[in-house]
Amino acid sequence: MPLRSHEVDLFEASRARLGAIAYRLLGSASEAEDAVQETFLRWDAADREHIQVPEAWLTKVLTNLCLTQLTSARARRETYVGQWLPEPVLDGDPMLGPADTAEQRESVSLAVLVVMERLSPTERAVYVLREAFSHSHAEIAAILDITEAGSQQTFHRAKRHLTAEVPRAEVDRAAARKVIDEFLAAAAGGDVEALVKLLTEDAVAVGDGGGKVPARAKPFSGALAVAKFLRGLFKPGAAKRELLGGPAAIHTAVVNGAPALVAVVDGRLAGIMGIEVTGGRVSAVRNMVNPDKLVRAERQWRSGDHGEPIMSAW
Repeated sequence: MPLRSHEVDLFEASRARLGAIAYRLLGSASEAEDAVQETFLRWDAADREHIQVPEAWLTKVLTNLCLTQLTSARARRETYVGQWLPEPVLDGDPMLGPADTAEQRESVSLAVLVVMERLSPTERAVYVLREAFSHSHAEIAAILDITEAGSQQTFHRAKRHLTAEVPRAEVDRAAARKVIDEFLAAAAGGDVEALVKLLTEDAVAVGDGGGKVPARAKPFSGALAVAKFLRGLFKPGAAKRELLGGPAAIHTAVVNGAPALVAVVDGRLAGIMGIEVTGGRVSAVRNMVNPDKLVRAERQWRSGDHGEPIMSAW
């Protein structure tokens, strides 16, 4: 039976929530959009008269589509060129989903999305549904076809792993912006000593070019190594301008709930640097320059007014 208008409306009312679940599960906004569209097709083909709780049905279908996707994604990422990072999402994008609690905000941070890659698909699904969307363990058990006790055990295992890897800390945006300003000034000025002081001892710098834009295959680790890398990254040069297609205008932004720098070249979003601030110092720098992962962010960037850049680079 063709979809009736109220059935279309029911799905559309769930679209944003489904997209936010899928993004957290997959770490990719484009793959999340595909999963939501496939869920719609299955809703269209379903015997809807026998679906008692449509929202639960849609969540179950979407989640299981994502679990299947995660299994194949792991195989693809084993052959991914260089380091794999999540697709960045700019502040205000509905794909980020609810952000009322610290748990919801953390569940979409780049730091947590990176660590969630190490969880099993089931652990990831249980964690996301419970922590970010407040589903009961009984609901999660029905969605994943596991026992309620199994859901509880899986959640505690996943949360224990994530807490060990990413200590909980609320981001003070004003304080973080001050750190970012000092960080950028030191990096642009080539002041390695100042950069080292602004970095945690175990700071890391990771780049994701996907084999399409040059990016180091292994992360830089330790304050001194990261500081030297940043000095070289921000050092002007003709080769960099040629690679980018011109000088870059650097803007500040909020990406996945944390401070970031956005490089724009001739109106085109060329890269996003996510900056993780821990205890008043920079603990991680994640450079996302794979153009395939910037499509959605660029579309959103073009639709807004971001004022004057804070500096020009390269």
